[in-house]
Amino acid sequence: MPVTAPSNRPEPTTATPTATPAPTPNPPRRQPLQLALILVAAFMVVLDFSIVNVALPSIERELHMPADAVQWIVTGYAISFGGLLILGGRAADLLGRRRMFVVGLVAFALASLAGGLAQDPVLLIAARVVQGAGAAIVAPAALSLITTGFPEGPERTRAIGLYGAVSSVGFVAGQVLGGVLVQLTSWRAVFLVNVPVGLIAAALSPAVLGRRDPAAAPRKRIRLDVRGALLITGAVTLVVFAVSQGVTLGWTSPLVIAAAATAAAATAFFMKAETRHPAPLIRPALLHRKGLRDGTTLAFLLGLWNGGEMLVLSLYLQQVLHESPLFTGLIIAPQGVVGFAAGVIGPRLAGKMGVRRLLVLTAAAAAAGFLVLTRLPATGYSPVLFVVTLIGFGTAGTALGSTVLASRGMADADQGLVGGMINTSRQIGAAVGAALLPAVAVSVSGGMQGGGVSGDRAAMFAAALAALAATAVAWRAARPVPARAAS
Repeated sequence: MPVTAPSNRPEPTTATPTATPAPTPNPPRRQPLQLALILVAAFMVVLDFSIVNVALPSIERELHMPADAVQWIVTGYAISFGGLLILGGRAADLLGRRRMFVVGLVAFALASLAGGLAQDPVLLIAARVVQGAGAAIVAPAALSLITTGFPEGPERTRAIGLYGAVSSVGFVAGQVLGGVLVQLTSWRAVFLVNVPVGLIAAALSPAVLGRRDPAAAPRKRIRLDVRGALLITGAVTLVVFAVSQGVTLGWTSPLVIAAAATAAAATAFFMKAETRHPAPLIRPALLHRKGLRDGTTLAFLLGLWNGGEMLVLSLYLQQVLHESPLFTGLIIAPQGVVGFAAGVIGPRLAGKMGVRRLLVLTAAAAAAGFLVLTRLPATGYSPVLFVVTLIGFGTAGTALGSTVLASRGMADADQGLVGGMINTSRQIGAAVGAALLPAVAVSVSGGMQGGGVSGDRAAMFAAALAALAATAVAWRAARPVPARAAS
């Protein structure tokens, strides 16, 4: 007990001068260029989540794919992306964020080229799997480049706000751009558009981000937790597979049950293995940090309502209201515009009211928007659809707040892992939402297939419940914690 009192309190201010001077790796003059390049890459990766959705009917017709096979164009990407995010984040911490950023961009661009030129369904799905792997490297590397390149506080919050704004507008822009490209050219353009962007960003990275990577550990000291990496990658992959295939194969399907049970066993083995490894993939102590727990929970709920809502609304507009892909994208576009604005002004709001209170406001705004959408019209456009702006505000603000909560107070050496965990939580949530919300629509009235609207309204209510759960998490996080007397 006498040892603990003087132990580590003074050391952060005096004994670690090398950790504090952040200006050295990122001179202020270059920071805007670095941030711009990171945001372009983030925009491209997020765009690809939704740009393909609008193209699915065209792909199905041209390649003569059965409906259940077409779904694998989305599922294949989701499984590889979600499964490899934590590994990609830790690889960025150990091998260098800039290096992995470039590797991921090149892999993503080449896979996009293969997908755009594919004449065979198997090649197209394989290209989507590789695309997901490239995105799983880029996403945590990009986020950790921001959280380590900007000092904690208003500067970092502003940069994360822009990251969230670009991600928000990218997700919705995919619907609009996908509709334009499919209607004016071909479905192949939704893949080929990534190629020049990815390759140019990769080529510019050494000049803009710098060739030296302070995050890269010396080669002799790199000890990647291979067993932990395989276990957690397998667990997340199986979870995403089980959730995404539950609707197609049935939740009582032996394959789905086996995948879920194996994922649970792999997670248990992973947690046990991490306590014994000298350099674990995820230090167990990190999981006890309240900010990281709250941030990843909010990211999961955000992914659930966002991934499911986009899919349900896109199919509702095209199959129930019989709108064109282009008009579908334009109706959803205000969500991205308001989301971008929320990402820009969100840091100012966070500075005035605090990140936790901002999270309460934004999650509640998303819940209100979904509750209004439970009155979706059965025919024709209605002003009710304009409440997607509330959802855009809520989504962008929650993305900003959850990332700030999770990364706050974390060491630079763990920021890649934090980025991987935040993105993994959101991706698993998106997989759950993309499976759950359409399943709700179908089970209530056949809303996705039979032209009814009651199922789609029920799906919006399910999304509202997820947003209300996020509001509750944010409310609990915002409450002051009473000081406890030392016992």
